[in-house]
Amino acid sequence: MTDTPARLLTLLSLLQTPREWPGSELADRLDVSPRTIRRDIDRLRDLGYPVEASRGSVGGYRLVAGTAMPPLLLDDEEAVAIAVGLRAGAGHAIEGVDEASVRALAKLEQVLPSRLRHRVSSLQKATVPLTRGDGSTIDPDTLTVIASAVTGRELLRFAYRAGDGVASKRQVEPYRLVSTGSRWYLVAYDREREDWRTFRVDRLTEPFATGNRFTPREFPAGNGDAAEFFTRSMARMQPKLHVEVVFRAPAAYVTERLPATLGTAEPTGERGCRLRTVSSDSMEWLALRLALVDCEFEVQGPPQLVDHMSRLAARLTRASSSASGTETTAAPGTETTTASGTAITPAPGTAPMPAPGTGTTPRTAQQRPEVNPAGQG
Repeated sequence: MTDTPARLLTLLSLLQTPREWPGSELADRLDVSPRTIRRDIDRLRDLGYPVEASRGSVGGYRLVAGTAMPPLLLDDEEAVAIAVGLRAGAGHAIEGVDEASVRALAKLEQVLPSRLRHRVSSLQKATVPLTRGDGSTIDPDTLTVIASAVTGRELLRFAYRAGDGVASKRQVEPYRLVSTGSRWYLVAYDREREDWRTFRVDRLTEPFATGNRFTPREFPAGNGDAAEFFTRSMARMQPKLHVEVVFRAPAAYVTERLPATLGTAEPTGERGCRLRTVSSDSMEWLALRLALVDCEFEVQGPPQLVDHMSRLAARLTRASSSASGTETTAAPGTETTTASGTAITPAPGTAPMPAPGTGTTPRTAQQRPEVNPAGQG
């Protein structure tokens, strides 16, 4: 093989296979001399690929982990497999890898040959992911179009349906995609409304990158942090609740089962603890998270949360009574309303309510209801 760039790419593809290659075998594969192989290995090292050599009659070359991630060469099957995996990760807002999945998918699909793009699309359409129902599924194509527009600083056009059902056409300067772990949001400057807005991506259709470039504006958050801007917007929209709850369980047990955003329960004894926190989450979400702790507890404030828990307890009691054919009564162990608050405990003889899919909810798994930050849409 006399074409040096092509030979280097072939050599790199071989070395990315996790094994040690004897120099003689590489020379035979590429139809060159061992001396040429040594020179090509030096060229790869100059390009930043950490190739390790071992001496001896059975020695050879191996690509090892370095201080930086070098470019990878993928064959057709590998490219399709990675694209399908990235589409699955990007479409469901998986916490921790969501934004990275979208960026990587946009880069890969930009260079993916049409024949492979067709295979990826066919696989995507032929499979149905079994996912939890508390988040929105987003078309990965929508995310990649938006991500490419963000990266390329291109004006983005799309159709949008607001929370009240009003449909509109928008032209924006996209700034960042933000994932909350269950939903995707686009932070962008709306040219028609001349203001920064937050759009829920699952309400966005027909995204189109116009190809027209724009000069980025000064972002409202001084450090340019879109997540901080989004969090502040959400906090302005949602009233803050000063929550106080007494649990009849050890503090470590309770804290393990609460989302990190609600803070840490403080011990009040060997078998009890108290949670005092300020939350901007909805009462529906708070009530659900408290119930999923799976122990007896008493809500002592705020009054509106106490009232919501009372109504929820009554509703659950009626549901269980109608199922068993008994009259709706204040079943022992399901609701206790006192002057200080409302206590909800599992009904006698019934299994505790598990978190979706697991029986308990890890502290990091934070699934929130729909939010409507200030400036959205």
